[in-house]
Amino acid sequence: MIISFLLGVLLTVAAEAERTVQIVTAPDSPVRLESAKILNTGSQPLVLLYGASNKTETAIDQFTVTVFVFRADGQLKARQVAPGRRELGVGETKYSAMVLDVGTIDPTDTLMAGVDQVQRVGSDDWWRADIRSLAESAAKTPRGR
Repeated sequence: MIISFLLGVLLTVAAEAERTVQIVTAPDSPVRLESAKILNTGSQPLVLLYGASNKTETAIDQFTVTVFVFRADGQLKARQVAPGRRELGVGETKYSAMVLDVGTIDPTDTLMAGVDQVQRVGSDDWWRADIRSLAESAAKTPRGR
């Protein structure tokens, strides 16, 4: 009984230690997440560290990062939008952290993050993409889990 309990605890800790975030990107996104990593594996709430890069020849005034949490069966469990990130120069990469305060994120849940809105400097127009549908498609494939 004790061995079974300890094995369960070890498997849970191992799953938490391997927590990853999958990046989803619209093909024409002016800002792309270059990296995404969970900083505090094993405790709640999780903290996401990400690097966002400007892939255009125009400075970015602001952009929005969204994180999706999917259950093991591919169903959307939660969505969180980071406050707008500011000022990203041409070719620049900036790093930011985001506390994922969407409730309990289970070890079997899948995390996905991406940029879904961008506004260039000097423009009132916003580039927008439906990364939710990209994330949902990825969550329903074996590779997305």
